[in-house]
Amino acid sequence: MEDEGAFGRATGRNLEDDSGKPRYLRYQRNLMLPHCGRSVLEIGAGTGEFASHVRGPDRYVLTDVDPEAAQYMKQRFAGRPEVEVHTLDLDEWPRLDRPVETAVAINVLEHIEDDAAALRSLSRLVLPGGTVVLWVPGYQRLYGEFDRLVGHVRRYTPRTLRDAVLRAGLTPHITKPINFLGALAWWAMVRKGSTNAPNKRLVRIYDRFVVPVTELTEKAVPAPFGQSILCVARTPES
Repeated sequence: MEDEGAFGRATGRNLEDDSGKPRYLRYQRNLMLPHCGRSVLEIGAGTGEFASHVRGPDRYVLTDVDPEAAQYMKQRFAGRPEVEVHTLDLDEWPRLDRPVETAVAINVLEHIEDDAAALRSLSRLVLPGGTVVLWVPGYQRLYGEFDRLVGHVRRYTPRTLRDAVLRAGLTPHITKPINFLGALAWWAMVRKGSTNAPNKRLVRIYDRFVVPVTELTEKAVPAPFGQSILCVARTPES
């Protein structure tokens, strides 16, 4: 992975742009945070959007491969004593001064050719018996020009993500599709539509009206297919 401009290449955004998806970020947090312990490492945190409304961990380590993104987060979280910010690259077998109970990676693994090796590298930063929580783009049939432009090697199914987790020596506990309505919107707008990237105005409309319906629906009925895949895995006990 190259450092300079990595955030922009991986997201299609600059550091000053917010995602325009506050409800979607809350939806992500509601699904992921119940699986997190008191110390959390977030890989590829970008500008810290996910972490910005997370309260509770005694220690929250934010990292990104892009030094400019890391510097942005240092300024953003300067008033949060529980937050540490580092530049970190999974390809370089990174280290922390102290391992964490949980590692979180949101839309990171799909950028990495050898995903199992990256997960093994990540698991070394987690305590034995700790958790690794992954959120990745779902289903190769949704792969389009936007995926190619931002460097996605692949999109996942529950089966292929579970396979990567097992090859890394982790034990998967939850692997499921998320955001069925988002998958339909993505197919229509980006995969089959005339645009190479999500339209910001449509993203805000989607966030305001579709995400709340999605969250309520998927509490009652598991999604058969989704824009994303959620996985919760455990590191070996020893």
